Amino acid sequence: QVQLVESGGGLVQAGGSLRLSCAASGRTVSTYAMGWFRQAPGKEREFVAAIWWSVGSTYYADSVKGRFTASRDNAKNTVYLQMNSLKPEDTAVYYCAAGLAGVGGWYRSDYWGQGTQVTVSS
Repeated sequence: QVQLVESGGGLVQAGGSLRLSCAASGRTVSTYAMGWFRQAPGKEREFVAAIWWSVGSTYYADSVKGRFTASRDNAKNTVYLQMNSLKPEDTAVYYCAAGLAGVGGWYRSDYWGQGTQVTVSS
């Protein structure tokens, strides 16, 4: 079993920055890839970024490339999403997930956090 707790959301003006955190616990957490997703009102949940605990490899959705950076702290079992140059269209509930990913992309989410709201004002 894996537990995920996000934090760090809030209200920010366009062009600003926020850093989200996802604290992970559970004996098997290191065997999973970690992902960030978001869901805006009336829209489906969409992939944002993924990171692997072991080597720190990352990949991103085209909509956030160059603006968002995923990182991890293995000692703290925590992954982060640094979000810069935020736009109003980034407004969403952001979720952390543990699942399966590979060269073909994100395949499956096995565990989800509760989500944290990010609101970007224009």
